[in-house]
Amino acid sequence: MSSPWFFVTLLTLIAIVSPTPLAEARAFFVFGDSLVDNGNNNYLATTARADSPPYGIDYPTHRPTGRFSNGLNLPDIISEQIGSEPTLPYLSPDLRGRKLLIGANFASAGVGILNDTGVQF
Repeated sequence: MSSPWFFVTLLTLIAIVSPTPLAEARAFFVFGDSLVDNGNNNYLATTARADSPPYGIDYPTHRPTGRFSNGLNLPDIISEQIGSEPTLPYLSPDLRGRKLLIGANFASAGVGILNDTGVQF
């Protein structure tokens, strides 16, 4: 009788070689904190702001966007990889109609799952 490793190897090879269906991303919604925030705090009454220099110096427009990063953040890179437009802040006036169906970014600096999270902001 064959060893179990033979079957494991065989199943692994089948999984690697078998064609996988390509799925098209329909929408991309982002939830998180300042690591993935793309400017939601521009539309909120908060002291946690990133809408002035030096923020945005490495962003393609070289202007502050409200992101807590110098340039593109992880959701921007994922959007590029899946061939989607970058997600807009959920409070952005530009996010309406068809753009809302593509996705939205709900991330905001200082947010958390506990009521005490972000009290200082």
